[in-house]
Amino acid sequence: MPNSLLTALPLLVALLAGAAVPFQAGSNAALGRLLGHPLWAAGVSLLVSLLMLVPALLLMRAPLPQVQNLAQAPWWAWFGGVAGVLYITAALVLTPRLGAAGFIVCVIAGQVLSSLLIDQFGLMGLPERPVNLLRLAGVGMIVVGMLVVQWGTTR
Repeated sequence: MPNSLLTALPLLVALLAGAAVPFQAGSNAALGRLLGHPLWAAGVSLLVSLLMLVPALLLMRAPLPQVQNLAQAPWWAWFGGVAGVLYITAALVLTPRLGAAGFIVCVIAGQVLSSLLIDQFGLMGLPERPVNLLRLAGVGMIVVGMLVVQWGTTR
């Protein structure tokens, strides 16, 4: 495989994963309306995720988890599940109010801002990547973009 393709493949996969997120928000919002409460939709969404995960684990022949190691997990290792519920519930409640683009642009701005903090301090076991002027300028443009999208949709 050519080197440029090896470099581009992760970017393409990440792009496709990101492209799925607005559809997730929209479908979960519709599910919330049908079920009568956003938290029921969040539960159904997580159950569907689990039902999709099990066949993927079997297909990839993933080894059984080393459950005995869970006691050694740092406190923040459990935050992924909490963040998932927070995101799904926010998407259910806010996507109908903000629209898909309005919600997702806020999510992206929040992700980039918190990622900058994670990088700066090497949080969650990740290597430190100091904030510099160029990175701050990029994040600033994202935040300005978020505001422009929001202002462009007000009536």
